Amino acid sequence: MAFGMEMKLQVKLTQQLVMTPQLVQAIRLLQLSRLELVDEVRKELDGNPLLADDRVEPKEHDDGGRAAASPPESALQSKAEAERAREPDTTQDIDWASYLENQQLRQPVGASRSGFEELPPIEQNLTKPSSLREHLLWQLQMSDFLDHERNFALLVIGNLDEKGYLDLEGGVGPDGETLPDLTIADLAREAELELEDAEEVLSMIQRFDPVGVAARNLQECLLVQAEVIGFDDTEKAIIRSHLHDVERRNLNAIAKALDISLEDVIDAVQEIQKLESVPARNFSEVDERTIAITPDVFVIKDGERFVVSDNDRGMQRLYINETLVQRMLRDPKAKEFINEKLRSAQWLIRAIEQRRRTIIKVTECIVEKQREFLENGVAYLKPMILRDVAESVGMHESTISRVTSNKYVHTPQGLFELKYFFNSSIARVGEEDIASESVKQAIRVMCAAEDKGKPLSDQALVKKLKDDQGIKIARRTVAKYREMLGILSSAKRKKLF
Repeated sequence: MAFGMEMKLQVKLTQQLVMTPQLVQAIRLLQLSRLELVDEVRKELDGNPLLADDRVEPKEHDDGGRAAASPPESALQSKAEAERAREPDTTQDIDWASYLENQQLRQPVGASRSGFEELPPIEQNLTKPSSLREHLLWQLQMSDFLDHERNFALLVIGNLDEKGYLDLEGGVGPDGETLPDLTIADLAREAELELEDAEEVLSMIQRFDPVGVAARNLQECLLVQAEVIGFDDTEKAIIRSHLHDVERRNLNAIAKALDISLEDVIDAVQEIQKLESVPARNFSEVDERTIAITPDVFVIKDGERFVVSDNDRGMQRLYINETLVQRMLRDPKAKEFINEKLRSAQWLIRAIEQRRRTIIKVTECIVEKQREFLENGVAYLKPMILRDVAESVGMHESTISRVTSNKYVHTPQGLFELKYFFNSSIARVGEEDIASESVKQAIRVMCAAEDKGKPLSDQALVKKLKDDQGIKIARRTVAKYREMLGILSSAKRKKLF
């Protein structure tokens, strides 16, 4: 029996998300705080000789006697240049004459602050680092869980250890007896939630920031991160079954078990080692020291409008070192090196400019929605969620989350982290909803003005909130907010003398 063989051409249309190096760098820079960005820029300056900052003195060209004023590089490029920057061929020649000519037309990264040069007093720039629990509770507050699911999530967050893992060990009882270990089923039963739903809620919490939090072991922590990032099957298989071999550096055993080459194993292990094994690494539960914070943006009232401007103090203005480029171009062997370093510098400058524009754009949207807060204070803070801003600026909610984390804005009402303005809503009788932060402020004011000999009980606060401001709120919610504000119960607030 003969079998025929033939060659065919087939057209296949598929869709997939491709993370280009430029996009990865832009996302990474977007979530960095101001200090982290300064460190990142310093590292790039050390590693890329074509990058220069505004501290470099301009020099004379050898061949023309014309001053190379080295104007600062802007992240905005012409459409043709942007297309060239996206070319995958790193050896593509660059029209240096055209490029250096266009340099003269560009503006520096980090625009001026429209004449507002005075920084706020340092006492207005004080804050304290957020704990992992506070960070997770904020994300939980922004989620749309049902009551039973939220109760289960609170149990999970309450059982995290100092590394960010879910600790279900029983421990030791008051009489020294060993308590049995807890299970997810126990937490689900406590929250009156079905076990199947509990596993789903736990999976969603593990995808909160930081990804991998609330994992029950290292394997689960790494696997969650691998799935979110999009690792391939080989890397996931190593995490599932061969972490002990990775620990012992027994890579040959992994290659034999998975029937792949040693080079593939090495590449996979290198990617796995980039994952975070301690989700709570960047959070502190005990550091309550106040630290000075320099705001990323300013909101300043100018007449009847609020102006948003970025804070470029302390940020180096990056540009291409033209003097060095001219000198290196004399060596034909340096062309490929220059092309690579130039593209790297252009990507960095463009990513920093995009980060700056995104922060300003999001802040302008927040200012538009929270104008009454800027005019009158916390009592006028409006309910707002990530989706509200995301829809207004045309970005994804995850991008808004990155922009608002560890970014600070100085306003006429003081210094705030951008994510402070996101609050859940509480209903009011006959009026529009009010932000939960405004309710907390109202409770604080009422407790401060109460008769210390007859302090207001939680039920009295409920009645007063409804009668004075039309706020409908449950007594247990008042108790929760009071505890969050650090206000004691009425019995402990009462002064006898």
